[in-house]
Amino acid sequence: MPRTTVGAARHRRKVRLFREARGYRGGRSRLYRTAKEAVTRAGVYAYRDRRARKRQFRALWVTRLTAACQTRSIQYSRFIYGLKAAQVVLNRKMMSELAIHDPQAFDAIAELARQHAPKDRG
Repeated sequence: MPRTTVGAARHRRKVRLFREARGYRGGRSRLYRTAKEAVTRAGVYAYRDRRARKRQFRALWVTRLTAACQTRSIQYSRFIYGLKAAQVVLNRKMMSELAIHDPQAFDAIAELARQHAPKDRG
């Protein structure tokens, strides 16, 4: 029975790995074991940070909306509550864009939220 090897498949696997490791410093792009660890770790970071990016952008939009609401003397939490009560279906990204590029439209939205927000108890 002839002896079989994985020569071509292994070479293809190595070529694919080294292609992914191009641009890494030192042995991380030249040594198989080190490159394999570096590529795996890079993939883990990429997976994690694709989700972290979404959280960071939402935090940015909330910060922008908070600042825009403060200039119109309404709290961010009351603003959001008022919009939900008024059944306005705008996400935070679009509202922050409106606050920056179309202040008159944002004024109208803030006024709508103020009308539907609960009154102060104090």
